[in-house]
Amino acid sequence: MRSVTYSMSISLDGYIVGPDGGFDWTAPSEELFRFATDEVREAGVHLLGRRLYETMLYWESTDQNPSLDFSTLEFAEIWKQLPKVVFSTTLSTVQGNARLASGRLAEEVERWRAEPGDGNIAIGGATLAAEAAASGLIDEYRVRVCPVLVGGGVPFFPRHGRRVDLELVETRTFAPHVVYLRYRVVREPAGPPSPR
Repeated sequence: MRSVTYSMSISLDGYIVGPDGGFDWTAPSEELFRFATDEVREAGVHLLGRRLYETMLYWESTDQNPSLDFSTLEFAEIWKQLPKVVFSTTLSTVQGNARLASGRLAEEVERWRAEPGDGNIAIGGATLAAEAAASGLIDEYRVRVCPVLVGGGVPFFPRHGRRVDLELVETRTFAPHVVYLRYRVVREPAGPPSPR
């Protein structure tokens, strides 16, 4: 069954966007960019909120700039081919290999889990990820921790008032001082049926 993954760069104090709306401190090194490209390559679909979708529209036409380096063009090609589902109440159309969500988030996740094929179900955007986390849909949290404290903004980890146990399955360090942490959600095995 396909896993649902939530992956973003964050500040050390846990924000994906600072209080001023900026995220320039997330600019990756070449090594980290290649790693992020491989992560996108592993996805079978990307579910996005409106703001992240609009930010990522850059990659729909960037391959038309011949002066860009190979790794940038490679990411653009992978991103353009990746199926995307956009959750928005304000957009009426989307571009590229994307469609507007026709159902609720849990329905879309279950539909993609049921379809044959490989690749993770990637979730992007803090609001959409918070909804997924509150519904218990996220299987893995993948965090690239940047060496900066921004003091507020949009948090990576949703505040849904319940405990979630995690298992650390991978760590890596990238220049300049970015630490990657990959956690799997610990699911309690189903116990024996209760006596009636």
